[in-house]
Amino acid sequence: MKLKTAIRSVLSHPLTRRLDLDSPETTSLRFQLINEKSFLRQFYRDCYRLMANSLAAGIDGPILELGAGGGFIKEHVRDCITSEIQLVSGVDIILDGQQLPFGDFTLAGIAMLDVFHHVPRSTWLLKEAARCIKPGGGMVMFEPWNTRWSRFVYRHLHHEPFDPDCPKWELERGGPMSMANSALPWIVFERDRRQFETLFPAWRIEKIQLQAPFRYLASGGVAYRSFMPGALYRVFTKCEEILQPWLQHWAMFALVVLKKKMP
Repeated sequence: MKLKTAIRSVLSHPLTRRLDLDSPETTSLRFQLINEKSFLRQFYRDCYRLMANSLAAGIDGPILELGAGGGFIKEHVRDCITSEIQLVSGVDIILDGQQLPFGDFTLAGIAMLDVFHHVPRSTWLLKEAARCIKPGGGMVMFEPWNTRWSRFVYRHLHHEPFDPDCPKWELERGGPMSMANSALPWIVFERDRRQFETLFPAWRIEKIQLQAPFRYLASGGVAYRSFMPGALYRVFTKCEEILQPWLQHWAMFALVVLKKKMP
């Protein structure tokens, strides 16, 4: 904890240093930071491309993005409804993913970038998504993952809790951003996969693709200063491609794709 505090005090971005994580102002400021930091924006652009390419093709209906406040998914997914859990400018609708205001079988899919690990009751979200998404549609998420490397990074360098040994899927305390367990996606879709498949027979895990050992860290993320100029982004991308055979040890994130089964 002392190491994490010392690192944050030295390296944190001056614009976010004193902001409350749960303030809508912080979410809006993250959009500004992503656009100002070239390396980070390129990383997010690649994340959205991966998610857009993984959404089910040929399914009519809109895509819903949860937690869209700091992003720009509409550059990659045209028929998209952007949403946030609190009042943030620039999104289409304010909603809670645990109680979706959509009719049965009305959505083609749901996309999330760094959102699932903040959901207090992930089972509610998975049930609501299964209700609203049409057969053949899907959920696509880009989330933190549990590996040897990521355990060190998330425990010592990141501001969010990371507990891969947590016995529960629920989050107990905190606001919409401070309440988190960065290991939750790995817990639900990897460690407890059999339980997930039993509880949610409507869903099939189509893909878990490990991603990004170093790019996000090198960007400084949305909390730290930029560590690398944008011109070096493709160099890091090429290095990560070389590490593909060893990503089970080095990845920090995973692209998770769920498919809604046909009746």
